[in-house]
Amino acid sequence: MTTHSITKYLIIFNYFLLICISTNVQFYDRLSNDLTQLLESGVYYDVSIGVGKESANIFKVHSIILRSRSPYFKKKLDEITFNDDHVKGIKLPNDDHVKVIKLPDEHVKVLKLPNISVKVFDVIIKYIYGGKIPLEEFENSVIFEFLIASNELGLDELVEHLQSHLVSKCASWLRLKFAQIYRTSYQIKNLEIIQNFYNDIIAKYPNTNTIFESENFHSLPEDALISILKRDDLQLEEGKIWEYVIQWGKAKNPNLPTSLDKWTSNDFLFLKETLNQCLQHIRYFSISREDVIKKIYPYQQLLEHQLFLDINTKLITPSLPISSLMLPPRKLITSSIITDEHALEISSWIDKKETPYIENNPYEFKLLVRGSRDGFDVKTIYDICDKISNTAIILKVEGTGEILGGFNPLEWDKNYNGWKNTDDSFIFSLKTAILKNSILSRALKSNHYAIYNGPRNLYLDFGSALCLGGNLKTQKFCYCKFCTGYSKSIRSNEFISPSHFHPNIPDEFLFSVEEYEVFKISPKIR
Repeated sequence: MTTHSITKYLIIFNYFLLICISTNVQFYDRLSNDLTQLLESGVYYDVSIGVGKESANIFKVHSIILRSRSPYFKKKLDEITFNDDHVKGIKLPNDDHVKVIKLPDEHVKVLKLPNISVKVFDVIIKYIYGGKIPLEEFENSVIFEFLIASNELGLDELVEHLQSHLVSKCASWLRLKFAQIYRTSYQIKNLEIIQNFYNDIIAKYPNTNTIFESENFHSLPEDALISILKRDDLQLEEGKIWEYVIQWGKAKNPNLPTSLDKWTSNDFLFLKETLNQCLQHIRYFSISREDVIKKIYPYQQLLEHQLFLDINTKLITPSLPISSLMLPPRKLITSSIITDEHALEISSWIDKKETPYIENNPYEFKLLVRGSRDGFDVKTIYDICDKISNTAIILKVEGTGEILGGFNPLEWDKNYNGWKNTDDSFIFSLKTAILKNSILSRALKSNHYAIYNGPRNLYLDFGSALCLGGNLKTQKFCYCKFCTGYSKSIRSNEFISPSHFHPNIPDEFLFSVEEYEVFKISPKIR
């Protein structure tokens, strides 16, 4: 068979492969297997790839397939010529981040490029030929190696597929490897899906995600920080965001004096230059008066003169026009516990929707009670929420970070002690960084013990499935237990008490709360 006929044969084969992949016709599996066998046999190969130290592993492959499937190989094959055996030799060692391209007459060209291990390359080259990659056979860390290698080789469709797989199937692992992979996603191009996954966590769960408080925050790439600052749904007060940005900038300039009193104009200039791109995304006109005085004034030299004047103008005379650009305020929910996404999910449960709302919440959440503001006694809830219906109680459990709660469509009554009947109440555990999916438990029909209204003995119960008593912070009188009145438990079995009544509940099932909030939930007026 001549070289020309081999090339023609491979062109037709590869073209047919691409057609089958795109149309999912019944011949795909057979064709994929045939091309994989062609790879494994090495017949008619015209490229040899040495992978590993000293080219310990040799892959005999076909340039026409490499060219058509990988922009990386197309470029490299254009750079080299055939040796005396009409074979192009490419060495891919996995040490010192170097690839060696072997040319005729023993000439060697050295290029600095990322590593690809033998194990990873074996899978990738089979994908290039056969269009298949058995992800279920590999650990998450190896799949991430596939992603890095695929990106290096310009396999865009595989890069997208592997990112989607990791986000949808391996989210817990991604959270566990947060610092390492988040940083990598900004050091390497084309990993937007993983970047968005992490930015979504950072924006919506800033209090449960430790990125801002960790040492990894100071090493965050600038474009990663900017992508976070651009988000309208970043659930942090603007004054706090300003503080984090200043901390990040200082970490980039370790020679700045520790005491601000000792800073010179040049010191402020250095920090201003470092933060130039970041400062553009601060919502200055959303910063509270107190934070402007405490946090902005000491660093006013970082701001343009007109911007600083306009910030002061808005504080003193809000109605006067200004010339500085006013970025829209962030879409914050008035809660220190739940996010806007949580509120949308609760609203969808009220409307008994199968899938959560993702935007345009039809309900308004009006904060009635907050423990740190109003007190943690159950009596406080009855006093403030007396005669108020359609309320949601949200709890952040001390020590575990769980977010539990319940919705009561009926009125709370500080003058009544007893059970109430409703089919529309529900309890829940909201998703957090430690809980992948929220848990919803609805009151069962004809449930005469759905709500316990107990101001006299300082208890508030959702059918004993979620019970709140005494002082929610200083006393451990709260618990969840097995209950036939609601569809399921909202905590794992290790935290669910057997069917006993307090004070017979064992201590290991009792909990206190770090914070709690009560919201009145009403349809928005349109």
